[in-house]
Amino acid sequence: MAKHSMEEINLTMEDADLIHSFEKIDEAMTRMANEISDKLADSNPVVICLLKGGLVLSGQLLPRLGFPLQLDYVHATRYRDKTEGGSLHWIARPSMSVKDRTVLLLDDIFDEGHTLAAIHDYCLSIGAKEVQSAVLLDKVHGRKASLIVDYIGLTVPDRYVFGFGMDYKGYLRNANGIYAVKGH
Repeated sequence: MAKHSMEEINLTMEDADLIHSFEKIDEAMTRMANEISDKLADSNPVVICLLKGGLVLSGQLLPRLGFPLQLDYVHATRYRDKTEGGSLHWIARPSMSVKDRTVLLLDDIFDEGHTLAAIHDYCLSIGAKEVQSAVLLDKVHGRKASLIVDYIGLTVPDRYVFGFGMDYKGYLRNANGIYAVKGH
């Protein structure tokens, strides 16, 4: 039996508020790709997708980057299909060497940023020359970790958002837009 009822998940989707349409996301990704290309095209970067949330962004953004790069992934989470974060749990670290390389981290959202900051610091600790980050969304509030994100697609209000890689209780990552849970 599923951890959450399909009725609850479907009702959450039906009642959700659309924050950003697919068209707006698409425009933001094209702009981000141009900014990233301007800065990193000659740097031979290792692009690291932060699973699971960064998967959709990575799949949509990478074909827009018209320069040589290598792709890797990490999987570290604070949420584990819950709606509130806990301590960082590593599932997979980078499999390729980042020593003396430029690293670009791709993630879905810069909320408080603890996971992104920890992965950023980890890449530096294993020898990366520089680490930059790109996120689809920046959540607007004052509870950020001390990390500057280099490339931001769009901003969202301080609400529980899902879609385009972000989940609601492990579901709805495939929603074709950015939605906010009603009342949150």
